[in-house]
Amino acid sequence: MANIVVVGAQWGDEGKGKIVDFLCDHFDVVVRYQGGHNAGHTVVVGDQKYVLHMVPSGILHRGKICLLGNGVVIDPKELLYEMEQLRSLGVEIGENLLISKNAHLIMPYHKVMDVEGEARLGDKKIGTTGRGIGPAYADKAARLGIRFGELYDPDLFRERLALNLREKKAQEPADSGIHQLDEEKIFTDYMGYYQQLKDFLVDGGLMLHRFLKQGKKVLFEGAQGTLLDVDLGTYPYVTSSSSTVGGACIGGGIGPAAIDGVIGVTKAYTTRVGEGPFPTELKDEVGDLLRDRGSEYGASTGRPRRCGWFDAVAVRYSVRINCLSTLALMKLDVLDPLDSIKICVAYRYRGEVLSEFPNETSKLFHCEPIYEEWPGWKESTVGITSLRALPRPCQDYIRRISELSGADLSIISTGPDREQTILRKTPSLRRWKMV
Repeated sequence: MANIVVVGAQWGDEGKGKIVDFLCDHFDVVVRYQGGHNAGHTVVVGDQKYVLHMVPSGILHRGKICLLGNGVVIDPKELLYEMEQLRSLGVEIGENLLISKNAHLIMPYHKVMDVEGEARLGDKKIGTTGRGIGPAYADKAARLGIRFGELYDPDLFRERLALNLREKKAQEPADSGIHQLDEEKIFTDYMGYYQQLKDFLVDGGLMLHRFLKQGKKVLFEGAQGTLLDVDLGTYPYVTSSSSTVGGACIGGGIGPAAIDGVIGVTKAYTTRVGEGPFPTELKDEVGDLLRDRGSEYGASTGRPRRCGWFDAVAVRYSVRINCLSTLALMKLDVLDPLDSIKICVAYRYRGEVLSEFPNETSKLFHCEPIYEEWPGWKESTVGITSLRALPRPCQDYIRRISELSGADLSIISTGPDREQTILRKTPSLRRWKMV
């Protein structure tokens, strides 16, 4: 068995939660390594749907250890709420959940700055969730952030809080909501959160090191997707953390030699939430059909997702920069009623044909997709668990996606439930002893 990273190969929302849940039986530890409660992982088990925003998907499996790594930013109030919601659904949360004490806190002023900053940008806004993620990471980079573990010293926390709040108020205009924040209330609230969560706090990197020395197998769970990576995505329309495979090392606190492979998760089409370029976007009845059949609404925000055809150029880029060992293809059944299906195989930019994903976001805005058109299969694939049982045109479509992406497909999802999955005996899964 191996230590594996699961990353999104598109603009997020690919279905990583289901894949992590599906693979959990092969692992001992599940690590969430970046992002905050701006992410949403939906897992369906039988008749029960679980929506996870911060807690790793492994929490739904007994005997698994779940760790929120140091690369995560945490709103403790929201984390406590999520934990309570899971408990109300019968999910055990105790010694199986660990939180890195070096994870940074999302503070009330971060949320105000996020919402007001987006409003000031007007039609140039990024399309954030307004939950304070970006400002929290900005403070972390500016060395102004507050780590969760620092709350063990109330005097230190009070001093840091007072300094930060004073600086934020000095920088923001007089009509900003920042000026309405009460320092004493924030202090009292956060010390209360700390008291409720302090027993979960650990040295995350040290714990991972010990788990690996004990021979435990670790699954790293990413949030968002490759094209939202702060360095490698469609900047500035990105998230504020490293959502590619490198983030697992930094956000988990381990070296790259500990990672044995990477699984990329992609939909059978493409979606995007928020602003930014999206070459294959469909603003017609087909786009509406994909949104409706795929329930393409944000798990964290409820925002409708923009939908479009499968973009092989973008996924090929993800395969390259993540060194993806294999792919998981999600929501294949969403395409069932279509007469024909298109795949973007290249872009056309001002008369030039581009086969590689451009680094310049401004260029991507003006790229036109070059499509191949494939026949639809016009029959249900829901719940099929064997590749051979799929309609022939569907098999052809899957084969073409694999060829264009440059990676094989190990897992194919034919519905939201854990059991509605095709598992293929690919070289990667054989090497990792998963089949």
